[in-house]
Amino acid sequence: MTVLLVAVGGLIGVLARYGLGTAVSPGDQPWMIFAINMAGSFVLGASLPWSDQLSEPVRNGLAVGFCGGFTTFSTVAVTVFVDARSGDTSFALVYLAATIAGGLAAAALGFYLGRALT
Repeated sequence: MTVLLVAVGGLIGVLARYGLGTAVSPGDQPWMIFAINMAGSFVLGASLPWSDQLSEPVRNGLAVGFCGGFTTFSTVAVTVFVDARSGDTSFALVYLAATIAGGLAAAALGFYLGRALT
């Protein structure tokens, strides 16, 4: 059952990411990736307080499947590398710092909201 829920969660996460990614223009792509990572960090953080109430298959389907398929850290790494390599080092550093700080903040916000709702 766990493998099935991880696969279904991953499929939903990947399709959600693809849909959002194709809905924006190429110039907006880095910030769409940023928004996806913030949303994924929030969802994963919000699921932490519920972990005792969720079965292991559901927990893995949400965390490993959906969040794993939806978030895009490898894309963030390549975006930062390409921007830095092309000479836009300032943007690359701001984007990387914003992604890390924003992800931590989104995860914490999700955690505390999730805890308040349990």
